Amino acid sequence: MRVSVAIALERRQEVIEVEVPKGATVADAIAAARVEQRFPELQVERLEVGVWSRVASRATRLREGDRVELYRALKADPKSMRRARARIRTSPRSRSGP
Repeated sequence: MRVSVAIALERRQEVIEVEVPKGATVADAIAAARVEQRFPELQVERLEVGVWSRVASRATRLREGDRVELYRALKADPKSMRRARARIRTSPRSRSGP
């Protein structure tokens, strides 16, 4: 069966199509895509993984056409960054703002 493995780094993104046997797992797809050889600077075993934008374990069984994704650690929490930007800038239409 055919699945894709996607990884996005700051300066490089790849989607690798691989052929895996029926009943393969996320770990099997990552191994078939040779992610560790393609990205030697990463500690692939420490990255979080998912299938179609949903966090999954490496033992998750795959189906035909699934997209395995490797997630790198975030540099900042998106919610706290949005809150900080909202505090800095007040809306001119706000009734409670200055």
